[in-house]
Amino acid sequence: MIKKEMIAMLLAGGQGSRLGVLTSKVAKPAVAFGGKYRIIDFPLSNCINSGVDTVGVLTQYQPLRLNSHIGIGIPWDLDRNVGGVTVLPPYEKVENTEWYTGTANAIYQNLTYMESFHPDYVLILSGDHIYKMDYEVMLDFHKAHNADVSIAVMPVPTEEASRFGIVVTDENGRIQEFQEKPAEPKSNLASMGIYIFSWNALKDALIALSGQSGCDFGKHVIPYCHEKGETLVAYQFNGYWKDVGTLGSYWEANMELIDIIPEFNLYEEFWKIYTKNDILPPQYVSADSVIERCLIGDGSEIYGKAYNSIIGCGVVIEEGAVVRDSIIMQNTVIKAGADIYKAIIAENVVVGENVKMGVGEEVPNRLKPSVYAFGLVVVGENSVIPANVSIGKNTAITGVTVPEDYPDGYLGGGETLDVENRSAQNRRETMERLSSDMINDAGQEKAGDVL
Repeated sequence: MIKKEMIAMLLAGGQGSRLGVLTSKVAKPAVAFGGKYRIIDFPLSNCINSGVDTVGVLTQYQPLRLNSHIGIGIPWDLDRNVGGVTVLPPYEKVENTEWYTGTANAIYQNLTYMESFHPDYVLILSGDHIYKMDYEVMLDFHKAHNADVSIAVMPVPTEEASRFGIVVTDENGRIQEFQEKPAEPKSNLASMGIYIFSWNALKDALIALSGQSGCDFGKHVIPYCHEKGETLVAYQFNGYWKDVGTLGSYWEANMELIDIIPEFNLYEEFWKIYTKNDILPPQYVSADSVIERCLIGDGSEIYGKAYNSIIGCGVVIEEGAVVRDSIIMQNTVIKAGADIYKAIIAENVVVGENVKMGVGEEVPNRLKPSVYAFGLVVVGENSVIPANVSIGKNTAITGVTVPEDYPDGYLGGGETLDVENRSAQNRRETMERLSSDMINDAGQEKAGDVL
C-alpha cells in the first residue's frame, strides 16, 4: 500500500483575466517571472524544499504551455515512481461530467487521486503566488494544535483587508470567525489561500458540499468546517508573499527583484528556486552597451541600453534601443532606436525601429480601466509593432499590427489595439470566399460537361 503523510494539491487552472493579454493564450501560473522563471516554479520549489514529494497539479485554462513546462517534474526532483508530480485536468465521467467550477470542486473531482496515497494531511496551494514557505513548519504547527484545518495568514494594511478572506483569532491562534472579502473587516489577518487539512476533515467537507455550485474553499469549505465545530487555526507567516494577480502587482514584484537589497532573494543557497532551463548560449553584452540594475536571461544579446529592467532569455536589444523600467520576456526583439518605458512585453514579440512606448499623459484605459492601469504598456505574445510609431500609457496591444493601425503614427493613452480577433475574422472570410469560389468553379465545370 502506498502511503504519504502529506500530499499537495496545487490549483493552477485559473485564467488570470486581470493580467489582460498576458494570459490570453496561457494560464497565469505559466506566465514568465524574473527573467527565466514561471510563476508556478515558486510553489513547486517550496514543495520539494519542504520535503513534500507528491504534488497533484490541477489544470484547466490554456494548459499546453503549463503542461510542457512541468513535464514529469525533473527540474523539481518530482519525477518519482511513487508520488512525484501529476497533472490533473478535468475529465469525462460516466455521469455528471463538468469542468472545475470552483477551487474546492476541483479538489473534490480528484478524491480518487488523493485516496490512492492514504494521506494523513492534504496541503492546498495556489499556483499564482510568489513566496518561499517551509510547509513542514506549518504542518508541525497544525499537529501541535491538534487542528482539523490550518490556514496560512499574514497581516495586511487595514485599508486593504476587504480584498481578502479575513480571519479573527483568539490569543491561542484559534479561528473564531472567517470573513470572505468583508466590507468592514474585523481584523487585518488575511488568508493566503494556503491550507492544511487533516484528511478526514477535508474528505467529509468535500463530500458534504459536493452538490454546491462553484464550491470554493473561502466561501463554502472553511465556513462549513467552522460551523461544524472543527478546530481551525491560523498559521501566521511573516515572510515575503505576493499575489501577482494584477498587472501592477506583477510589474512591481518583478521590479523588486532588482533592488540593491531585494526583499525577495532569488540567490539563497539553502532555498533554491528550480525551473525548466533550456540549453542556451551565454549572454552577449557589446562593448558599447549600457546596463544598470537589470536581470538578464541566458542567450540574450544587448547592444543598446537597459535600465532597471527584467530581460528574459533569448532577448535581443539592438544598438540605439533604450529599455527602462520594463519587463521583456523571452525571444523578443527590440529593434534599433526604440525607446521603451514602463512596458510589459510578452514572449516572441518584435518591436520595430524607433518605436516609442510609454509616452504622454496617463489616462484610464477605455475598455478595461481596472486591468490596463498603473501607467503600463502591455504587449501580448507573438505581436509585432511596426517601425516609427508611438504608444501612450495604460495601453494594450496584441497581434501583428501594421502602420495603418496607428493613426498619424500614434496609439493614444488608454487605447486597446487587438488585431487577433480581426485576423481570425479575416481568415474566416478568406476561407468562406475560397469555398464559395470552389463551389462556383465546380458548378461551371458541371455545366460545361452537360453542354
